Amino acid sequence: MTRSTRQRERQAETETEDDEREGVRGCPECDSENLVKSADRGELICEDCGLVVEEENIDPGPEWRAFNHAERQQKSRVGAPTTQTMHDKGLTTTIDWKDKDAYGRSISSKKRSQMHRLRKWQERIRTKDAGERNLQFALSEIDRMASALGVPRSVREVASVIYRRSLAEDLIRGRSIEGVATSALYAACRKEGIPRSLEEISEVSRVNRKEIGRTYRYVSQELALEMRPVDPKKYVPRFCSELTLSEEVQSKANDIIETTAEKGLLSGKSPTGYAAAAIYAASLLCNEKKTQREVADVAQVTEVTIRNRYQEQIEAMGIHG
Repeated sequence: MTRSTRQRERQAETETEDDEREGVRGCPECDSENLVKSADRGELICEDCGLVVEEENIDPGPEWRAFNHAERQQKSRVGAPTTQTMHDKGLTTTIDWKDKDAYGRSISSKKRSQMHRLRKWQERIRTKDAGERNLQFALSEIDRMASALGVPRSVREVASVIYRRSLAEDLIRGRSIEGVATSALYAACRKEGIPRSLEEISEVSRVNRKEIGRTYRYVSQELALEMRPVDPKKYVPRFCSELTLSEEVQSKANDIIETTAEKGLLSGKSPTGYAAAAIYAASLLCNEKKTQREVADVAQVTEVTIRNRYQEQIEAMGIHG
């Protein structure tokens, strides 16, 4: 008897604690569960009888109000998201170059010179040692080359991560910073499915093609990047766009690449040269003729390469030129 009473009391206490933990379930006045939270006053109100069930709740939102996206962007005081493309991941303070105060008014010449000095020292103290300065230089090189190549931001992020991994594994010792940065960008382009040839990369880089290739092979092997061979079809849309060829030619070039690759012609061949030859063959078949010289200039291969690949492809397709 005593034991069952104690059990009931404990059960009642547990239920009360659970109710307190879960908060108010319904209105104490009309037992309605139709409760709404007032965002501007931080109150919990019953929609049926109007009773204020809870008040002075903590509002986790901002203290300002915005009615459209532009106002929200203007009033928001949070910083930009972190990024791997900056040596400090974008977490340091930046002093604006505009010589104006918080109200948009021009500041005095004395304040202007003071802000100039602060800005200069801010830039100096952003890097604490030589390692950070080298990282800053390498990431700025990646950003410069990526801009020149016209690749998206995702490629820059991946390239920065690859470079940081190379730095952590001490792969840069004995190699140039520019060489490792360029090879990281080349690897990122291949990883993201936006391949750029070594010739294109070397045009925007400060190191030669041979060093880029050598450093890339070393970095990809040491970091186990597991790079797949580049699909020639990835080059077709870009080359066709630069040659102002139609969708029909692009589709036909892709068909030629697929058919001939299945017969084993692609093995050991340069993907850019293979894609260029397929585009040349497709332009002839679709009556949108382009010269071998024009296609070779866009693909950055020789006319001899295009002629050799073209002959192989049309023979495999059973077409007699």
